[in-house]
Amino acid sequence: MTMVIVLIFIFSILVASFYNVCIHRMIINQSVVFPSSYCPSCHHPLKPLDLIPIFSYIFLLGRCRYCKGRISLRYFMVEIITPILAIFLYGIYGVSWQFIGYFVLASLLIITSFIDIEQQIIPNKIIGYGLILGILFSLTGITVGLFDAVLGFLVGAGSLFLIALISLQILGKEGMGGGDIKLLGVIGLFLGWKMTLLTLLLSIYIGGIFSILVLLFKIKKRGDYIPFGPFISLASIITILWGKDIVAWYITSFL
Repeated sequence: MTMVIVLIFIFSILVASFYNVCIHRMIINQSVVFPSSYCPSCHHPLKPLDLIPIFSYIFLLGRCRYCKGRISLRYFMVEIITPILAIFLYGIYGVSWQFIGYFVLASLLIITSFIDIEQQIIPNKIIGYGLILGILFSLTGITVGLFDAVLGFLVGAGSLFLIALISLQILGKEGMGGGDIKLLGVIGLFLGWKMTLLTLLLSIYIGGIFSILVLLFKIKKRGDYIPFGPFISLASIITILWGKDIVAWYITSFL
């Protein structure tokens, strides 16, 4: 078991490094394959020692070896979050197809969240990959069955579309972006309609608390844009890991 955890950790930090490439290059609309890795500030090609996940960032103190330019903290965060999630998923699902399916979803959510934070956009390319993979996994029953997946898509996309429509009618502005609507639809393909509904409720709750806090501490002003994609992603991860426990707790406590 310990060896499996070590292997999962090594694999996940390696793919996390690739996720950072995806995030950076999707933002600037560049191929994730060519050219080879380079410093975002000075564009100097990076050597293997510069690319060791987690440790390179620590040893270089978050700066480029060549130009001393500051490297975004996002690189370190992605390389920390990804293996932690992988190990948590392994602890719940073991080495199984479910583990693979949910790790794929978690990976898409990590990439999506950091792009949304930096650029306030959820790329259609990621949505497309998510749709294809979600349908494939549901056809094979890896995550949920096909019928549950379709209902999950409709509940996810439909609920946020309804919120956006009501907000437009009452407030005169969109309360939800199109990317958020599509993202929750994709998540629904992986989680099914019940867990997607839980994800929606959790995302609203988490987003509401975060918004109150940033207003109280004057980090944001009323009317400032706050991306909702990361809240959807966080709520999805919570649902994947502890969704059944949350539902069981709610039923025993309130019903």
